[in-house]
Amino acid sequence: MFVLELTYTDDVARADALMDAHIAWLDAQYAAGVFIASGRKNPRDGGVILAVGDDRAQIEKIAAADPFSVDGVCTYRITEFYATKTAPELAPFREQLPS
Repeated sequence: MFVLELTYTDDVARADALMDAHIAWLDAQYAAGVFIASGRKNPRDGGVILAVGDDRAQIEKIAAADPFSVDGVCTYRITEFYATKTAPELAPFREQLPS
């Protein structure tokens, strides 16, 4: 599993101008089964996305396609972790530690 932390590198007004395109990009990743949660940070200096996938390169490629990334509005910090314990509703996403 991956935590994608977005940090705005430009004025929030620029992010707002790209928000519809960003939301369409989010929706496509939810439909593809890659994203399982997302939202704004508080204070509003970016956002956080929880993503599932086996390949960090794939997640990096997806993040690079975000309209916020394409237009230089944010940077991404991607952290991979093993979701060995979850709420019951997230049980399908539980992972085993590698051997």
